[in-house]
Amino acid sequence: MSDLIAKTAIDRRLAEIITPTIEGLGFELVRIRLMSGKTKILQIMADRPEGGIIVEDCATISTAVSAVLDVEDPIEDNYTLEVSSPGIDRPLTRLKDFDMWADYEARVETSELIDGRRRFKGILRGTEGDEVLIEIEEGKEPVTIGLRFEWLSDAKLILTDELIAEMLRQKKADPAFDASAFDEIDETEGDEAEADDTPVTKH
Repeated sequence: MSDLIAKTAIDRRLAEIITPTIEGLGFELVRIRLMSGKTKILQIMADRPEGGIIVEDCATISTAVSAVLDVEDPIEDNYTLEVSSPGIDRPLTRLKDFDMWADYEARVETSELIDGRRRFKGILRGTEGDEVLIEIEEGKEPVTIGLRFEWLSDAKLILTDELIAEMLRQKKADPAFDASAFDEIDETEGDEAEADDTPVTKH
């Protein structure tokens, strides 16, 4: 499992516990994070293999995951479970995501310095083997570089007109598609904004 899906040891342990349940329902785990605070928050981001998860799906996943976690009891203290869709400017956590969203703009970060930098912004150009291809501006000419998937520490789509247009196209093609992510978008920080992903709270 990639670090993009589960970063910490507890995230990985939780992912191992809940992934069979999520996949058994016909969904895929996109990302999992246990956030500390007064009350811990377990954030689970899921999607359909072909995309297009809806609010009712999140509720179904929440109920099933809660039952599994109640049995396994891996989290000390009380916690809140939030299940959401990936949203518009979604995180890219699996190698196949970079093929699925080829030709869209993304921001990618690496864990180590690559040619003196960790952050890359450009157009995704799919994958080649275990490398993510991204076209970046280098001087006057754009150049496509390959970054090993295992080098990535963070990657997400950037909110653009083209991306919104594609989401609207999906919505039109499938009325059940979750377009709630359009509700609240911070226009000033489009590339950092988290969409309203209709979390379902449990526990």
